[in-house]
Amino acid sequence: MIRSSVIAAAIVAGLLQPAAAQGTKPAIEVTDAWARAMPPGARTGAVYVTLANKGTSDDQLVGASTPVAAKAQLHTTITDNGVMKMRPLAKLDVKPGASVTFKPGGMHVMLLGVSKRLAEGQSFPLTLDFAKAGKIETTVRVEKVGAMTGMEMGGPMKGMNMGTGGTPQK
Repeated sequence: MIRSSVIAAAIVAGLLQPAAAQGTKPAIEVTDAWARAMPPGARTGAVYVTLANKGTSDDQLVGASTPVAAKAQLHTTITDNGVMKMRPLAKLDVKPGASVTFKPGGMHVMLLGVSKRLAEGQSFPLTLDFAKAGKIETTVRVEKVGAMTGMEMGGPMKGMNMGTGGTPQK
């Protein structure tokens, strides 16, 4: 009798644990997601975003997706013999207590096969996939063509953290 009560209690606890976890906030905070408007005829775009690890353990950004593009890839920009080149990243470490800012000329989410030209003032969903935090959806604002910050339409950059807590990995 006692043994079956212990087993029943363990089963109930196991069922309740996922429900409690759903109410918790992910350790990764995603802010300031933006993209540049695309000129006519363009089929690729880029998303810039800030990631902050509010938790106490490492996490990794391992992928991205959006309904506006056939493919979304993590990329970084390097300079090789004076020539800037983009390289895909398999994953990006996000250290606890650190933030990482994707920005023009650096890391970004490359959008390949964009289905409809991104126009200034629009927005679209982007899902970032983390090894521990799981999938986190954010809304991407589309700024003007050639924008260099995510606040081109709205004045000074608010809360933009230019930290370097991320480690790109090939």
